[in-house]
Amino acid sequence: MLPFFKRKNNDKPKMTGNESTVSSEELLNETSEQEAEQNQIHTELSIHPEWTLSKEDQYSFQFLNMECPPLLPNQVSLSGINLQEEKEGTYQVTAFIRNSLSKAITLHETTLVLLDSEDQVLGRKTFDLSDAGTIPGQSSRPWNFLFTDKDLFTTSLPEEGWKLAFQLKPSSRKHSLDLENSWDQTLADKDKEKLKEMVEKLDPPKAGEVNFMGLQASKKDDGNLHVTMLIRNGNEKNIKLEQIPLQVEDAEGDMVAKGGFTLNDFEVKANTSKPWTFIFPKELIQKENADLSHWKAYPIQKQTK
Repeated sequence: MLPFFKRKNNDKPKMTGNESTVSSEELLNETSEQEAEQNQIHTELSIHPEWTLSKEDQYSFQFLNMECPPLLPNQVSLSGINLQEEKEGTYQVTAFIRNSLSKAITLHETTLVLLDSEDQVLGRKTFDLSDAGTIPGQSSRPWNFLFTDKDLFTTSLPEEGWKLAFQLKPSSRKHSLDLENSWDQTLADKDKEKLKEMVEKLDPPKAGEVNFMGLQASKKDDGNLHVTMLIRNGNEKNIKLEQIPLQVEDAEGDMVAKGGFTLNDFEVKANTSKPWTFIFPKELIQKENADLSHWKAYPIQKQTK
């Protein structure tokens, strides 16, 4: 095993790689409900029980772990520490395996990709990560990943800005239409068929992505604005939505309406798109006579200070 860190003049250790994160539900079908109230999760250093480290390396890993940004709930990440040539044709990549769940996880055979700063694939290899042992809840475990020439697509590897990432398996399930019972019972068969065909013709959302697509917007006689959206779930698991803040803009880019919607037991099944109509009462209309020949509606992102 190579020395973990090469330092000159007592320089502080430095992370030369970037971080990549995935949903623990996507990767492992694992979540922890108690993390829902936590916005940021700081992981504690966890050394494999069979590793024997010098005090200097122990300090360096502790220092670098503290430099890692906090994770969101239900995430697993790979945070690049260093990349060095072990011998000709063999490269040792050291990275933290980070677990934001409150419970321990065990990884198994997993394909990882080595990427440059522009996410171009430099190499790919399948590892048996059960060797890394059980990763405790809310912890970071350093681990070594060996790549050889046969795993790499280039002989020129960057010294900085690279990252190691999980390669998730593409969904084998075709993206399809998901109708709420009330819609299924009241919508005409021809309209159901049109929606079904549209969903199947659209490019599916990216893996793990949830996005909104506008279908129809119209001002009613009572002054209310009805906006029908297609909520598209690219996850392998069902999702539940409770609060959706929406903003509508017209053809001129002006804000027409803005408001928050509370949904009860609203679920979008895995790899499906569900239509739903959001009704903005006239009190929330901010522009009369809006040009709705072209429009867009989107969830309002929370602003961070």
